[in-house]
Amino acid sequence: MSYLVGVTALWAFSFSLIGVYLSGQVDSYFAVMTRIILATLMFLPFLRPVALSWSSRLGLMAIGSVQLGVMYLFFYQSFLLLTVPEVLLFTIFTPLYITLIDDLLARRFSPRFLIVAMLAVIGAAVIRYDGVTSHYWLGFLVVQGANMSFALGQVGYRHLARSLPKDVAHRHLFGWFYLGALCLAVPAFWLLGDTAKLPATPLQWGILGWLGLVASGLGYFLWNKGACRVDAGTLAIMNNALIPAGLIVNLLIWNRNADLTRLGIGALILAGSLWLNARWAKRSGAATASLAATRG
Repeated sequence: MSYLVGVTALWAFSFSLIGVYLSGQVDSYFAVMTRIILATLMFLPFLRPVALSWSSRLGLMAIGSVQLGVMYLFFYQSFLLLTVPEVLLFTIFTPLYITLIDDLLARRFSPRFLIVAMLAVIGAAVIRYDGVTSHYWLGFLVVQGANMSFALGQVGYRHLARSLPKDVAHRHLFGWFYLGALCLAVPAFWLLGDTAKLPATPLQWGILGWLGLVASGLGYFLWNKGACRVDAGTLAIMNNALIPAGLIVNLLIWNRNADLTRLGIGALILAGSLWLNARWAKRSGAATASLAATRG
């Protein structure tokens, strides 16, 4: 749990740093590639290739390409369409995706997700009720792409970690995670990047360095390590703990003039949709336990 709490505090500043100093100024594909290169270089010295089978290596690379590579590509694009508070608020759906993926793996389905998803969309509309445009909704969908990628990566790593060698520390294996993300980030910049929008100031380079080595390198390693030490419910809760932390940092330091009333109402509706989902899940679990006790 301490790993997840520490990374949450670490990542709380990342949203604002990207939105204020990089978004629209530095090519997003270059920023993604740079972060992943730095994270990869950080873990390459620890890598022990012989400690893993090829199937496990490819599994870690696949998870890294989704959780870090695909997620970052969506994530950085969202800052071109939305404000930092909006990006933060729309990450609130990640726990739902984690649950949906678990349901998929268990071959079950609950219609309650359709109801809470509609409530969440209403909450998103409240935040910008006087200016909801196709541009805004596109940003909303882009963030959902990032959320689903992050959720899929977390669930995938938790499952794969059970089959990893118990006598080898995760730091000696995690380099494959970043190598997988790198296999996606480099071609993305090569094909879609804009070389005219590279970092132009020492501050921008410094922020990319901090995001790459600390937020990405250290952050994702500790987050995934922590995810393997808690249950799925705690992991889902900690995914949303980042939202208030990031909002506090952004509103207090960079965005003091934001419409807090509208933002608060929309956030409450979004949070309410998650609360309703959690309450239904609890009732469903209690009903299942009661039925099992009766049969016993």
